[in-house]
Amino acid sequence: MTRAERLHDILTALFQPAFLEIIDESASHAGHAGAGSGGQTHYRVSLVTPVFSGLSRVERHRLVNGALAVEFSQGLHAIALNLKSPDE
Repeated sequence: MTRAERLHDILTALFQPAFLEIIDESASHAGHAGAGSGGQTHYRVSLVTPVFSGLSRVERHRLVNGALAVEFSQGLHAIALNLKSPDE
């Protein structure tokens, strides 16, 4: 299973998203700090879920980063997040 598939499974299970897009941008970061030779280190995630209703941007980021803590401990280096509630 790829890291993108694991990210998808984790985020889907915890946030029941109305929309979820995961883009592996690792190739764009080749040679940079944190870029592993096998890729799967840098991602862009767009996530829309009712869970984010009433939460600040910082609270949303903390929730997602916390949900992905195991992935960060296993080589995920960076993730760009676009997090919205359905009414945004």
